[in-house]
Amino acid sequence: MLRGKVRALAVHLDGSDRNDLPAFSGGDPVSGRVVVEVTGDVRVRSLDVTARGVAKVRWTESRNAGANTAYTQNYTEEVEYLHHQDTLIGEERDEDGSEEALTVLHTGLHEFAFSFNLPQMALATSFEGKHGSVRYWVKAELHRPWLLPLKVKKELIVFEHIDINTPLLLAPQAGSKEKTLCCWFCASGPISLSAKIERKGYTPGESIHIFAETENCSSRVVVPKAALYQTQTFFAKGKGKQIQQLVSNLRGDPLPQGKSQSWEGKLLKIPPVSPSILDCPIIRVEYTLVVYVDVPGGLNLSLSLPLVIGTIPLHTCTSRTSSISCCSAAGWLERPEAPPSYGDLEISEAHRRECLQGCDGSEGGGADRGPLLTYITQFRYLPPPLYSEVDPYPDPVEVTCQDTCPSR
Repeated sequence: MLRGKVRALAVHLDGSDRNDLPAFSGGDPVSGRVVVEVTGDVRVRSLDVTARGVAKVRWTESRNAGANTAYTQNYTEEVEYLHHQDTLIGEERDEDGSEEALTVLHTGLHEFAFSFNLPQMALATSFEGKHGSVRYWVKAELHRPWLLPLKVKKELIVFEHIDINTPLLLAPQAGSKEKTLCCWFCASGPISLSAKIERKGYTPGESIHIFAETENCSSRVVVPKAALYQTQTFFAKGKGKQIQQLVSNLRGDPLPQGKSQSWEGKLLKIPPVSPSILDCPIIRVEYTLVVYVDVPGGLNLSLSLPLVIGTIPLHTCTSRTSSISCCSAAGWLERPEAPPSYGDLEISEAHRRECLQGCDGSEGGGADRGPLLTYITQFRYLPPPLYSEVDPYPDPVEVTCQDTCPSR
């Protein structure tokens, strides 16, 4: 009778080391090996590898249903993204325990390679939340006769890539609000807030350039602030559960009555956070930049600007466009310059005579240019007409049979 022992069972993924796990996305190949270390000879019925990916939501709510009774409602939901199974040793497990179905592993280290492809579809990004998670893993099971199976798991990190270099995510986000504080029968002046950011899509590690202007005409001292929030939404059995977490924030200077404050690209750093999850039917992860005015003793005046945290950073050529839009965002807070006066463009009478003398028919072809020369000298140096929405010289409209005759 063989009395060997299994000293170690492990799953190793290709391209990983002790401190780092490889990241995958939909359609990527995944390969690795199962390592079995034994002492003595060990009989093995089968060695199976199973890869799974599951989004799962779970929370519990308790409700009182009388004086002394209560009931608990469980909300659970699950979506499967990946299910792959492969047998590395043996075939279908034999329940009769026949010796022919067993494989003997001799003393030493044994490696068994495996490989599979992730589904060619949009996979939910790996995520750990308060009421739900998205997890991917590879599990190895070693089955031996008359003994419990040995199991080991290896986590897979999966990202559903979000490219922020798209027109929708490169579009600037802006807004403005105003609020009047009331105290009994006395109304103070308004508090106004305008804010803008250069785009909607960012990646972790970037800084958001915030352009904002706050004007305080109230009788209180207020403080402009900004905060980045992550909102986790979980769905199960037709009901939703929402959790909001503060990710990062910043604070401006106190603003007394009658004063204003401008942020010319104030930086808010995005820490390492999970990318946005927008396509999973039971879990959503969204981000919002809230620029607000902290009003002591009253409700805050706030603006919410939606953000998308992606995985593919801004391209170099797009960064240049982004910096241009950043400059234009700064100009958005300033008043445009007045147009030049037409008087500054007026030409002196001496200069006009000199031009007319140079344009007379002293050279050949003067007779042919006569009508055109008259047109130029009459209109070229006159100031432009006053602006009007109505064209004083509309083009004549031709009336065709299609306009007057009914269709046949």
